[in-house]
Amino acid sequence: MRILLKKDVPGVGKAGEIKEVKDGYARNYLIPKGLAVEASEGLVKGLQKQRKLDEKRHELLRKKSEELLGKLQASPVVMRVKAGEKGKIYGSITTAMVAEAIKRKIDQEFDKHWVILESPIRSTGIHKVKVSLPGGVKGEIVVKVEAE
Repeated sequence: MRILLKKDVPGVGKAGEIKEVKDGYARNYLIPKGLAVEASEGLVKGLQKQRKLDEKRHELLRKKSEELLGKLQASPVVMRVKAGEKGKIYGSITTAMVAEAIKRKIDQEFDKHWVILESPIRSTGIHKVKVSLPGGVKGEIVVKVEAE
């Protein structure tokens, strides 16, 4: 019997997959427990259509993220902070502060979770910062920290 898995089932497959299992296993265990439904032709076609839409949506998101990364890599993100004479800043620059500076630069929303800092920035100068954008797009941008 062909079934569509609603949840991950060890030894059978992951949620959303269409699998061929024995009739008794499907009727007596998978379907009553709500782990699967019988895969009719209409259900299979609907699932294929949904997968195509999801792929298109993911591709569009990836392209937008690549364009955004290109904008960010074109010029450095400048941040002005209070600092001492030797270039040591008062406090430290966090992912939220970098995200806010990027948001002001590109004039659109930018989530702080997209910025990856191994440790907070504590000195003036040029720093390379990793970003991980939606759609699996990753890259490095330049953050220029200047004293006020």
